[in-house]
Amino acid sequence: MNVITRYLKSLMLIELFQGLSVTGKYFFRPKFTINYPEEKTPKSNRFRGLHALRRYPNGEERCIACKLCEAVCPALAITIDSTQRDDGTRRTTRYEIDLFKCIYCGFCEESCPVDSIVETDIHEFHLENRGENIMTKEQLLAVGDRYEESIADNRQQDAAYR
Repeated sequence: MNVITRYLKSLMLIELFQGLSVTGKYFFRPKFTINYPEEKTPKSNRFRGLHALRRYPNGEERCIACKLCEAVCPALAITIDSTQRDDGTRRTTRYEIDLFKCIYCGFCEESCPVDSIVETDIHEFHLENRGENIMTKEQLLAVGDRYEESIADNRQQDAAYR
């Protein structure tokens, strides 16, 4: 009896009409589509995008070359070389992040004791030429200088959860 019922249902195309009824139900409703370049979806202040190196308010770079971010990076995307300065402090001479290797996990940002390396909320970046995937110290500092207000605002909003 079960076989006959299935055969009759398939013969009468019941499944097809059930699917068409679902399509017809949503056909006249408002659409959920967002016109991306013109309309933006809201992002969390914890969004992890392009990296940046921050500076202190007096203009000195924050990175003390402790190399914790390099050690904790699971993708081995960070390379740091450091040297001693005349006043006895350590500073980086080379700080590079390979954006192709980076998995944007945020471990580098969490391990930094001086809040030097951060991941900004910039997700609209692209690479056109070979070699642009490796961000140097100067490029990272430039991103940090350009978006410092946005970075500080996001950090302040997230401070209650840290």
